[in-house]
Amino acid sequence: MLKDTLLYLAQNPRLRDFVVQNKLTRNVSRRFVAGEILDDAAYATRLLNDRGIQVALDLLGENVSTQEEAKAAVRAYCSAIELITKTSIAANISVKLTALGLDIGRAVCEENLALLLSVGQQHNVFVCVDMEASTYTEQTCAIVREAQKQYPQVGTVIQSYLYRSRQDIEQLVGQGMRIRLVKGAYKEEPDIAYQEKADVDQNYVQLMKILLARGNFPAIATHDEAMIDAACAFVREHGISKKSFEFQMLYGIRRDLQGKLVKEGYNMRVYVPYGSHWYPYLMRRMAERPANLMFVVTNAWH
Repeated sequence: MLKDTLLYLAQNPRLRDFVVQNKLTRNVSRRFVAGEILDDAAYATRLLNDRGIQVALDLLGENVSTQEEAKAAVRAYCSAIELITKTSIAANISVKLTALGLDIGRAVCEENLALLLSVGQQHNVFVCVDMEASTYTEQTCAIVREAQKQYPQVGTVIQSYLYRSRQDIEQLVGQGMRIRLVKGAYKEEPDIAYQEKADVDQNYVQLMKILLARGNFPAIATHDEAMIDAACAFVREHGISKKSFEFQMLYGIRRDLQGKLVKEGYNMRVYVPYGSHWYPYLMRRMAERPANLMFVVTNAWH
């Protein structure tokens, strides 16, 4: 119930305006969002790199409604790619297709994605296409499969709470696609997605094993220690190199566990969001994990 409420509030414009304009909540959001400009994200990246952790940079902002907004997102991402090369920070980027104009039209989105991927390829920077709500899953998979034919350094995300995810993984792995596996952070209906955590977790482990055994440098993205332990046990039992995959976590969450995995010799990458459109992202993080909500509530009153 709490999760559903928070996901509903993530779409509430009046609450969004209040939270974004409130100095207290803006300050607290910095626990989970590196800042509002690229320089903030670059600074956070350097600190993480110093701890042996790589980064995925994500410019917040989705569901743009004009071609000008989509072009602005492309320019901002190209600036991030160029900064990665110029400063030699250990980072790649993540992007949502609705930030590139998918709601405007598929052709607009594909054109913008191709431009972004061409810059990424020029600078040897990997681009991961984030997965959004299930209404975009089919288009996202199709667009990325087609883009990879020309731009090998593109990958995408699969959500274990969707029934269709095993079929998607089999198809994408067969094409050599790099995949980030997550549980899923949107509200989905029972006819297309598992509703119980135990079922989501069970599917996550099954999909994770496929990726660890057959994937192209997959990302196991989770803060759940049971999932991490299962991954570590699987690679030990099957003689899989720790260097053949990476764990991923979100900025500001389970920093202790991030450090522990680095010390144990695993690849670790932290997803670092930045930008002014941080409200929906923050609300999804609250919905995912009650401890995050308690952090925000507690710190907002101090």
